[in-house]
Amino acid sequence: MSWFEALILGIIQGLTEFLPVSSSGHLAIGSALFGIQGEENLTFAVAVHAATVLSTIVVLWSEVSFLFKSFFSFKWNEGTKTVCKILLSMIPVGIVGVFFKDYVEEIFGSGLLIVGCMLLVTAALLAFSYYAKPRQKEEISFKDAFIIGIAQACAVLPGLSRSGSTIATGLLLGDKKEQVAKFSFLMVIIPILGEAFLDLMKGGFSPEESGISSVALITGFIAAFVSGAIACRWMINLVKNGKLIYFAYYCVVAGLFTIIYSLV
Repeated sequence: MSWFEALILGIIQGLTEFLPVSSSGHLAIGSALFGIQGEENLTFAVAVHAATVLSTIVVLWSEVSFLFKSFFSFKWNEGTKTVCKILLSMIPVGIVGVFFKDYVEEIFGSGLLIVGCMLLVTAALLAFSYYAKPRQKEEISFKDAFIIGIAQACAVLPGLSRSGSTIATGLLLGDKKEQVAKFSFLMVIIPILGEAFLDLMKGGFSPEESGISSVALITGFIAAFVSGAIACRWMINLVKNGKLIYFAYYCVVAGLFTIIYSLV
């Protein structure tokens, strides 16, 4: 992987982690176009996912700091309730990670056809959430948090957007747009950091063994962090203004292109 390829893929990861178009799907498409695969791709994916989590923490620092202080105040308040909802939402993806990790990794290596199909599913979810008009709720309930967590667990499939699935699910449940957008971004911090930590412990993150250069890895990390920070702020405003339907159109085009490319 050259530094230029790492730059492009890092930008793709940063933008698509928050935009509802599937970062894993676009990273798979980009890697396939550049001919990158195996350990090199896995090591790079771990690095850029960590970068986008860091950008989330930076952009939403006031919320992260408030939740951290509230939780360790050991008092039952709004901040502590939100932390508990986030922890509850992590249960489904935790179950998938522990019991179905090998199966998921097998799916990730099954080619671009499934990516294209899941992009079409993402488009359908976004369109449905745009046209549905459920009754609005004042806050995200514990039940809603768990259902949104199930949506996040399903989004481990490449091409099925995590942010698109969780935000669309929250909107269909009647949660407020800005609340569900921020909740969607906050709930992914611990799972991604946890996965990166496990990969480090198991040796899954190994630049030397994968053959990727330090320059390429650092370039991709910085590109993912900067583009992720921009996309995170942008996405919150887009959700507030109800413009997710345009991403549904994009996912249809990207999905059809990917399916045709995989079959040619």
